Amino acid sequence: MQTLINQYNSNGNREGYWEEYRNYSFNRNVWHKGYYNDGKKNGYWEKYHPNATLWCKGHWKDGKREGYWEVYYDNGNLNSKGSWNDGKRNGCWGYYNSDGKLRQTEFYANIN
Repeated sequence: MQTLINQYNSNGNREGYWEEYRNYSFNRNVWHKGYYNDGKKNGYWEKYHPNATLWCKGHWKDGKREGYWEVYYDNGNLNSKGSWNDGKRNGCWGYYNSDGKLRQTEFYANIN
């Protein structure tokens, strides 16, 4: 079964699975991919650095970040991780140096 990508609903809003690409003269890399529901990001999303390594991954709900997220450096090492609630950082977040060592932790209580 083939998944249709980059579709619009009857209201003209993005709907379903989407992929967007960065175009370079030597290749075509995915920029981000995930799901829309009536024009709002909904569900699991991934975004990529220009060198095609994973930049971040997590979930959206009604166009706002929701749940656990991870962010990566372009070398593939973890940059930060933590949770979102209704588009705001919530709970304990870890921040890492580009070599992968934990730099600091912070606690958020529903902060943008």
